[in-house]
Amino acid sequence: MNKKRISSGRITHLAPNEVFVFGSNLQGMHGGGAARFAYEHFGAVWGNGVGLYGQTYAIPTMQGGVETIKPYVDDFLQFATVHGELDFLVTEIGCGIAGFTPEEIAPLFFKAIENEIRNVYLPESFYKVYEQKSI
Repeated sequence: MNKKRISSGRITHLAPNEVFVFGSNLQGMHGGGAARFAYEHFGAVWGNGVGLYGQTYAIPTMQGGVETIKPYVDDFLQFATVHGELDFLVTEIGCGIAGFTPEEIAPLFFKAIENEIRNVYLPESFYKVYEQKSI
C-alpha cells in the first residue's frame, strides 16, 4: 500500500476541486449530520440523494443493510476513477444517523485502497479497519 490518503474528521471548507462525500437517504432529505452540512455549505440539493451536486457526492446509507449500500459505493468509486480532476473527501458515511460502524462500512471502500484510486481520501477509521484485515 502506498501513501494513505486520509480525509479530515472535520471538513469545514473545500478547495475548488474538492468534493465532500457524505451518507444520504434515497429521498435526498438532508435533515441531519453530514448530509445537512453538505446541504447548508457545499451545494447538496434537497431531493437528490445520489450522486454529484455542487461540491458534494451523496451515497445513500439509510435504505437497508450494508449490501444495499455497496452498489452505490461501487458507482461512486467508478465515478471517482473517471473524474481524476476532482479530489473526493469521504466522510464516515453510514456511521452516524444510519447506525453502521466503520467495521461494517470500510470494506466497501477497500477497492479505493487496493486499486490506489489516488483522488479518493478516506477517514482514518476506514484505514484502521483495512490494516486490521491485512494482519
